[in-house]
Amino acid sequence: MQAMQGPPGYGPVMVLNQKTQRQTGRQAQLSNISAARAVADIIRTTLGPRSMLKMLLDPMGGIVITNDGNCILREVDVSHPTAKSMIELSRAQDEEVGDGTTSVIILSGEMLILSEPLIHDNLHPTVIVQGYNRALQEALEICERMALKVDIHDKERMMKLVQSSIGTKFSSRWNDKMVEMALQAVITVARPKGRNPEDTSSSNPYSHKMEVDIKRYAKVEKIPGGEISESTVLRGVMFNKDTTHPKMRRRIEKPRILLLDCPLEYKKGESQTNVEITNTDDWNTLLRMEEEYVENMCMEIIAFQPDIVITEKGVSDLAQHYLAKANITAFRRLRKTDNNRVARATGATIVSRTDEIQESDIGTGCGLFEMKKIGDEWFCFLDECEDPKACTIILRGGSKDVLNEIERNLHDAMEVVRNVVYDPKLLPGGGATEMAVSMGLRRAGMKVEGVQQRPFLAVGEAMEVIPRTLAQNCGVSVIRTVTQLRAKHASACDEVEKTGEYKPCNWGVNGVTGELVDMEELGIWEPFSVKVQTIKTAIESACMILRIDDIVSGSKKSSK
Repeated sequence: MQAMQGPPGYGPVMVLNQKTQRQTGRQAQLSNISAARAVADIIRTTLGPRSMLKMLLDPMGGIVITNDGNCILREVDVSHPTAKSMIELSRAQDEEVGDGTTSVIILSGEMLILSEPLIHDNLHPTVIVQGYNRALQEALEICERMALKVDIHDKERMMKLVQSSIGTKFSSRWNDKMVEMALQAVITVARPKGRNPEDTSSSNPYSHKMEVDIKRYAKVEKIPGGEISESTVLRGVMFNKDTTHPKMRRRIEKPRILLLDCPLEYKKGESQTNVEITNTDDWNTLLRMEEEYVENMCMEIIAFQPDIVITEKGVSDLAQHYLAKANITAFRRLRKTDNNRVARATGATIVSRTDEIQESDIGTGCGLFEMKKIGDEWFCFLDECEDPKACTIILRGGSKDVLNEIERNLHDAMEVVRNVVYDPKLLPGGGATEMAVSMGLRRAGMKVEGVQQRPFLAVGEAMEVIPRTLAQNCGVSVIRTVTQLRAKHASACDEVEKTGEYKPCNWGVNGVTGELVDMEELGIWEPFSVKVQTIKTAIESACMILRIDDIVSGSKKSSK
């Protein structure tokens, strides 16, 4: 109950509704910090190659088994408002760069946990925020210095890069297979962007030279059954449809493909129409006109001698008859998205009316059309395309849950490749970058004057949470490992100060054995964009949560 003291002689004046709960000042900040800690603790064990899986039951009774940070938090039902905003973080991270969803939550939680003693010591939140922001700038500069340029066509380096993303996932047993598939899919879908030749400014972050649309053009088809090692990336597309007529050809080499966006049946009126017929011949004329209309459409198609006709709408029985007679295979009611993929893969253009077909609209890029039966469903394969810019990834596996998890892992891997195609710079993985940033901030923090020094150093300390968690998940002595790693990086910093030339220190934790290794030798690299995005998001969200000093819940409900 919120009350303000009224004038003398009067009772307290009610301001807020008596039902609202309100936390203010330090109480609000501390409750926010504990909420962030709770969220970070849920996720903590899912970091690194020795990560555990979480099993979640959704309200419908379905089961999700995963260790993808974003996926776990999406399913968890949370009531605390701060915890909700933390969960948004991992979603933003997933949409922006596709990987690092777990790290971002752990880092952000750690930043807040380390700000707790500062708040207890009566440091004002805005001072803490200023210190954090200065540390963010310094951290980004350190990352910039450590970054290593990479050539996208260097297959071996790219394989290792994707491996560090997939190695922490459930599908790590089939690592090579997954890595190969992710690389192949992304490089198939990537195409140079048609940019203005004058626009050479590289300052614009969105002026990527390549366009990689994984969501639209790299479709994942999950077919339960079979073995995971049977999964492949097609040089083309496939969809779950059967031919409309049993007599049509089921295998064609070098087919000519025509894609339509119109129905191959007579036009139905938009609204209901009644026709009164007085003469029996008129009825026959009407039927004949309908038939002629369909026949005309089919003749217009047949004139171009396609082998396969695919339409997004229906195909009437009569049209099927004409097409089958002309030895043309027809498919009907294909999804718009599938049709776009077929168009990208075969080089065809989708035509909206049959009388507008031109020779250039016919796709000839496909090498082999074949119908195959997998399980008890028929699938249409358009394979062996020359230079396809769209592909289908077929995943096989024991059960639905396995397939879903593998799809999520593959998605992360493809995002990683995409990020490197966009921005070909790498940073060492295994907690090496975080430790180097932490060490750099410690050194830089000595030069920061005044009150901001403590929060500045706190960011450096928070960065250690990643190598620490990696060591923890392996089950080695955390204190010993982190201290040794810190010593390695400290001696590297001393070296730099002595000689004056910067040499990156790539020592980190081997997530499988928990030993310290040079990431250069182990070959664990992560995309620059993912790491930088993680650090930015974590610090900025911690700053936002620290600035909250009042939580009012139970505000206005609609009056019943």
